[in-house]
Amino acid sequence: MPVRQFKPVTKSSRFRSVPDFKEITRSEPEKSLLEPLKKSGGRDNHGHISMRRRGGGHKRMYRKIDFKRNRFGMPATVEHIEYDPNRSARIALVAYEDGEKRYIIHPRGLAVGDKIVSGPGSDVRIGNALPLREVPLGTDVHNVELLPGRGGQMARSAGTSLQVVAKEGEYVTLRMASTEMRLVHGNCLGTIGTVGNAEHELLSHGKAGHSRWKGRRPKVRGEVMNPVDHPHGGRTRGGRNVVSPWGKKEGVKTRNKKKPSQRLIVRGRKRGKATQS
Repeated sequence: MPVRQFKPVTKSSRFRSVPDFKEITRSEPEKSLLEPLKKSGGRDNHGHISMRRRGGGHKRMYRKIDFKRNRFGMPATVEHIEYDPNRSARIALVAYEDGEKRYIIHPRGLAVGDKIVSGPGSDVRIGNALPLREVPLGTDVHNVELLPGRGGQMARSAGTSLQVVAKEGEYVTLRMASTEMRLVHGNCLGTIGTVGNAEHELLSHGKAGHSRWKGRRPKVRGEVMNPVDHPHGGRTRGGRNVVSPWGKKEGVKTRNKKKPSQRLIVRGRKRGKATQS
């Protein structure tokens, strides 16, 4: 997917870039797979703002994605590749032999008319979903489950994938894009291939209005506030660590090491600048 640049006829279009959408084969979504998507404005069930800088944005409909891929042994044909406003990846509309239609994450290289299938014993081809214990070493997978039957949770954004690097007992070792190594049960499903639309990270908004279209409101730095409004307020931050308006540290690890999913991390991701030896 090439990136399309704008002619700099205005200041906002000088650095703006958008995808050319050449891989999209249909502009209208499948109505039976749509759900209304209500905006919260960053507010919780009490009406209090629990996530700052959220509000506005373009109206969307949610596309129901088949993350579980639980129709084992039933072949499906790719009918369309569509745009999804709720994620960075493209989605593919597939039709099963019995007439049921579902959306899946579109992997790079999957074209209209291709056949896909899921379940144990499936071929190792792009778009097929099978247990990780059956995936050969060195294979790239995406939409990987953390627990069998829960549905894919890892490697679902544009251009991402996990690599199967080892198998020992019931568990499979995966290398994530962040260099983190994680153990996942061999019965968990993974889809062969890399998520498409890898050029998504090359796009440039070009103007503040693009963020407003996405429902993101402006962020004001604490340093430019008054001391009564923020711990960083005043003429200088004074060399203290970055904190929230309520004095809590920001930028620190928040993972709960006691959760089973965290205990299965073989090696954490690299942080900071790489040192040369």
